[in-house]
Amino acid sequence: MSSARDTALDLIAFIDASPSPYHAAAEALGRLTAAGFTEVEPDQEWPSETGRYATLDGGSLFAWVVPEGAVPHTPFRLLGAHTDSPTLRVKPQPDTGAAGIRQIGVEIYGGPLLNSWLDRDLGLAGRVVVRTPDGPHTRLLRVDRPLLRVPQLAIHLDTDLKAGSGPKLDPQLHMVPIWSLGPAETGSFKALIGAELGIPASDVLSHDLMTYDLTGGRLAGADEEFVSSARLDDLECAHACVSALAAVASEPSSRHVSALVLFDNEEIGSVSATGARGAWLGRQLERSVLARGGTRDEFLRAIAGSVHVSADMGHATHPNYPDKHEPEHQVALNGGPIMKMNANVLYATDAKTHAAFLLAAEQAGVPVQYFVMRNGVRSGSTIGPYVASGLAMPTVDVGNPALAMHSARELGGAEDPAMMIAALRAFLVPA
Repeated sequence: MSSARDTALDLIAFIDASPSPYHAAAEALGRLTAAGFTEVEPDQEWPSETGRYATLDGGSLFAWVVPEGAVPHTPFRLLGAHTDSPTLRVKPQPDTGAAGIRQIGVEIYGGPLLNSWLDRDLGLAGRVVVRTPDGPHTRLLRVDRPLLRVPQLAIHLDTDLKAGSGPKLDPQLHMVPIWSLGPAETGSFKALIGAELGIPASDVLSHDLMTYDLTGGRLAGADEEFVSSARLDDLECAHACVSALAAVASEPSSRHVSALVLFDNEEIGSVSATGARGAWLGRQLERSVLARGGTRDEFLRAIAGSVHVSADMGHATHPNYPDKHEPEHQVALNGGPIMKMNANVLYATDAKTHAAFLLAAEQAGVPVQYFVMRNGVRSGSTIGPYVASGLAMPTVDVGNPALAMHSARELGGAEDPAMMIAALRAFLVPA
């Protein structure tokens, strides 16, 4: 068994390898194939045999383990997380500029803390569709050097800052990164992409590209008790789900099919071809049943007996803002996984699924904390309610605690990743 520190360092390696959802899903697939999973293409015939399989679709991934003795209506134990994070995404025609400086037009993706993106060295990552003799082909791109920067207005020129308040940022005007000197020229950015990929600019057809903070993750604090990193939300939970499934894949429970789903586009509401609010997950689950010779009715029987863990980062109690938290439900870094509860079903946890995760944590020897929103304060939701309502699949919402969520750099506990993995492993192989 690795130490909590080793697990935290492995989490950092996972995040550093995942500057975009597409890189995150590819990194997850790479780790699963190293653990013995076989990749199957979304449009190929799926295998009927006992085994370990995974399928990739852009920034989303589905993986499953069919144990010996499984029948078509064998229920699932499903781990879920998401691969996307708030960021600045490049516009389709991004070449712009002013005052003799070239800039890249961006759109705000999700709900980032905009001020946290100021004065950082930013790289560029995502996917590019290129022209080839065999038709369009998708390639991953990562420009891992200080290419972009959003410079903050100097305090001497900002009366709000002089008055002691924070910067008032207009997303359209004030968040445009600079990248070079000279007049804006149409096609300059496409030429840059082509040069990075080693192809003519004319072969660049389209792209889904975004900025990322070049500062890698680090253990922090006097005793390295923190993980300081970009994209903890939700790559920390994605890492936990992948690690748990890989760990139990060689000795799966014979009572259910262990499975994993990583969704893209959670930060913008999950409405996409591969998001939690659509048909993508249901299609993967049903295909795995049909591949084993099952019927539609057997698929529905399998779903009725299944349980889903929606794993997404949650808010630790902030020492400078205690009034923003429910006083009887304090959440501590390194205090163990959070169980998320909401009477209005912004989280999908109910008494039965609550008990299922509680028993898993108990089996793993892991403490559990509870997150409840303060009355009058509305927090975000997760993939949990969408999976629960879309498939009628019982779901429990959990997560690890973090501070500065949606910042360009977030802060978590260094002991929490190992505890979450242990709880998820126990959930997949219940006593």
